Amino acid sequence: MAFLAIAAAYLLGSIPFGYLFARLVGRLDIRSHGSGNIGATNVLRLLGWSAALPVLLLDLAKGSAAVLLARHLGCSSAVVLAAALAVLLGHCYPLFLRFKGGKGAATGIGLLIPISGKVCLAVVLLAVVVIALTRYVSLGSLVGAFSLPFFLLFFGYDSLHLFFGALMALLIIFRHRENISRLLSGTEARFGQKISPGGRE
Repeated sequence: MAFLAIAAAYLLGSIPFGYLFARLVGRLDIRSHGSGNIGATNVLRLLGWSAALPVLLLDLAKGSAAVLLARHLGCSSAVVLAAALAVLLGHCYPLFLRFKGGKGAATGIGLLIPISGKVCLAVVLLAVVVIALTRYVSLGSLVGAFSLPFFLLFFGYDSLHLFFGALMALLIIFRHRENISRLLSGTEARFGQKISPGGRE
């Protein structure tokens, strides 16, 4: 059951909803526009909320679904957390897009919901505050990811969860390395900034 849960989680994470919606709604390959990312933020900049909201909700849902499936299969806590990491890896390195995927923020929030609602809420609130103050979605994602293991520690989770939180944070931060470069150079796009198809950040 452990292998089935982890493999299913990775395949679920590999479904590139941002790419699919951009093809369906805008008839474009989102990887060639804006930031090149397949996540909801890039979809929003290029195609608006009508396309971005379903992508956001589906990326959240696949994160939660992977964890709930592992639990439904009767897996141990360690396997459930491994499945959570697998769905995140699937989103970031999807099998269906030659391992070039998103950055993991929405899927990461989704998988945290069934693991720990209170930790998820704390991370999201912190990220929202950062985004509201700076209008940088990437900075909010980075701060939220960095805070994850600390919130797990604060709420008294065991060493296994702390290790999971550290790995998850490192993966999301690593996936945002180009955003970090743009933030440092002052060229990162702010929330709400529209980019016409064909434009690049």
